[in-house]
Amino acid sequence: MNGRPNMNGEAGPPPAPVSGSGRLGQLEAVLAGLFLAAWLVVVLAWFRLVPLAGHLPLSLYGFFSFASALGWAAGTLYVQRGRKLPEGGRGLLRWVYYLGPQGLAYLLRAMATLQDQQAAPFVPVWALGVYSIFFLVPVAVIRW
Repeated sequence: MNGRPNMNGEAGPPPAPVSGSGRLGQLEAVLAGLFLAAWLVVVLAWFRLVPLAGHLPLSLYGFFSFASALGWAAGTLYVQRGRKLPEGGRGLLRWVYYLGPQGLAYLLRAMATLQDQQAAPFVPVWALGVYSIFFLVPVAVIRW
């Protein structure tokens, strides 16, 4: 074993490699799989291959509250997980934490009743704005 010696003078395991610009941690890999699955279901619903309408009658207040909380949590996780990476290595992490969770919001909106979706067709766009604002708050506070 070619690691550093421990307190007993024995060689321990080698140090863990530092994440590079193209690597994700285990948490990001799990989250990316979850987000990709949500986006896949949303795309299948857009092509009417999966009927989702009416499965979750969620009010607009609840939906926008979810979008804001999701944006805040994703922004905070991005800041916390991105601290360990060099500036150039945060690109893939940004994709996972910014675009990925929006699939969950779009999935929730696709599960609203068809009447609600037709009455307010721009709600997903507004949710994107709400999510983006709350995502950028932790990022801006750290850089400020």
